Amino acid sequence: MTSFFLLAQAAHPELGWLSSKLLGVTLGSAEWVLWLLVILSVLSIAVMLERAVYFSRHRLPNSEALAVRLARGEFDAVSAEVKNQKGMEAAVIREALASASQGPDTVEQVIASTVARERPQYERFLSLLGTLGNNAPFIGLFGTVLGIIKAFNDLGAMSAKGGAMQQTVMAGISEALVATAVGLAVAIPAVVAFNIFSRQLKTLTSRTTSLGHALVGAMKARKPGAAGGN
Repeated sequence: MTSFFLLAQAAHPELGWLSSKLLGVTLGSAEWVLWLLVILSVLSIAVMLERAVYFSRHRLPNSEALAVRLARGEFDAVSAEVKNQKGMEAAVIREALASASQGPDTVEQVIASTVARERPQYERFLSLLGTLGNNAPFIGLFGTVLGIIKAFNDLGAMSAKGGAMQQTVMAGISEALVATAVGLAVAIPAVVAFNIFSRQLKTLTSRTTSLGHALVGAMKARKPGAAGGN
């Protein structure tokens, strides 16, 4: 790193102390930015796969049919069907039915509490995808800026003219732009995945709420004392 400082000061003696120090830092290789983006890309893909598996395993494929059965008052049958199921919908049904004897008002509170408890499990790591989608292009742009600074510094230190000079500039800039391209390649899939999972979570929450409304509505429609079972 010290050699970069000395090189910057030797090449630009008119620069101030701080400018020379900063230029010396930026004249280093920007390849570390590419490695950082590659690591972030692998992490992003791992999160996408993990979330896809989690969402697919923690949902009820027949929630609409269960909502109809709950509205009909078939509590015992629905309870048996979701006994070994995973996910927010199954948890809401199980805990709501377990507290059905305490009345509709208590069941509504249990449903809201269960949704609030289960939702963070689906939101886990989604903030990472959102952060990568928003900031990976800037990381790539930072690598590009470093590359362009180095390319123009090399150009200023060259004694060649004409075609050789142009070739040096174009090669340096094209190499620097790779970082921006890689940054976009990391960001775009992350943004798409974040939007997809957020939409799935919104749909899942709506389906869970529908199940809860069906259960509470059936309980309120039933005679007092008959809310514990069919």
